[in-house]
Amino acid sequence: MFSLFKSKPKLYELIPDGYVDIHSHILPGIDDGAKTIDDTEYLMKQMLDFGFQKAIATPHTMNTVWENTKETIEATKTKVEKELPVESNRLHLNCASEYFMDDRFVDRFQTESLLTLKDNYVLVEMSYLNAPIQLFDILFELQLKGYQPVLAHPERYTFFHSNFKEYEKLKKVGCLFQLNLLSIVGYYGKEVSNVAEKLLAQDLINFTGSDIHHKNHILSFRDKIIIKSLDKFEMAIQQNSFFK
Repeated sequence: MFSLFKSKPKLYELIPDGYVDIHSHILPGIDDGAKTIDDTEYLMKQMLDFGFQKAIATPHTMNTVWENTKETIEATKTKVEKELPVESNRLHLNCASEYFMDDRFVDRFQTESLLTLKDNYVLVEMSYLNAPIQLFDILFELQLKGYQPVLAHPERYTFFHSNFKEYEKLKKVGCLFQLNLLSIVGYYGKEVSNVAEKLLAQDLINFTGSDIHHKNHILSFRDKIIIKSLDKFEMAIQQNSFFK
């Protein structure tokens, strides 16, 4: 596929037909993503233009910040389906949540069912400042409850950059990794792209996601990629077909 390109391709050119996006913030008004239904319409239309076939919207669930629940997320998805029936149908709109791992998260999955990507696969995230002290305990309890953790954008957690073995430890305890597409064009900075490259090169990435929030993210899909591990990236992006 990539041998056809004489120079580095633009990100949108690498989106395969039928791509399933498992991480986005396109539901309106419930987190830091789309603010209005018009924003949602714009984002969905652009995703369709890029070749996305399915989008799993994953609004944040974070204690005291975005107090989303399974009910509020599903209700917002239903509203989008009613107001944007064509786009919702073409994009096979579905929903889950991106859960912030803290003490409240443990209480949540112990007492209620989580909104998953598929079956028992649940998208989780951490603070960008530091990992939770009880990170491995949280992951253990989550799996004990029957869930398969998928860690959102591991390349963006800078506190792991100088201690790459932490990534390997997370994989060993059963955590899957979801790479952000925009990491391969340098959107979050060169250091994040370098770590994305290393994670890909060492076969640590399982899936990819757009993590689309707004127009600037859409515009960056027209940037050229800056990583070298194109074959490994192709493998990772194709593995999203698991979520069809």
